[in-house]
Amino acid sequence: MNPCVYLLASKKNGTLYIGVTSNLVQRIWQHREGLAEGFTKKYNVKTLVWYEQHATMESAITREKALKKWNRAWKLDLIEKTNPQWHDLWLDILGATESQTTTQRHSREGGNPEVEAENLDSRLRGNDEADGKNSDQEGFL
Repeated sequence: MNPCVYLLASKKNGTLYIGVTSNLVQRIWQHREGLAEGFTKKYNVKTLVWYEQHATMESAITREKALKKWNRAWKLDLIEKTNPQWHDLWLDILGATESQTTTQRHSREGGNPEVEAENLDSRLRGNDEADGKNSDQEGFL
């Protein structure tokens, strides 16, 4: 899976968090389950409202650092342009349909979701290879 920069929110126009990861599905699952200690767990920031795929971890980290320098209004505008209703994009990254919602609820109750690339939303599929780095680097707003 390619590296991604992502924004989480506690609610619409609520607390925001920005991070970068080499495995978006796994990292968002960790945030949702409260397994990611720190800011997101403390402030209940679990809703994936925006993400962007990158060809390399280096470009993802560069973008993350740039976004962290943006003022809040610009970040809100970024979310509003692609996700005006602030829907949770979690099921989108799983490539889920409404019929899979029950399965997802069961997965959240106990298991780490194993997701194959062909089932991912097209924004997460790609032919580019990650640059081999496998560490998550994160920050908060």
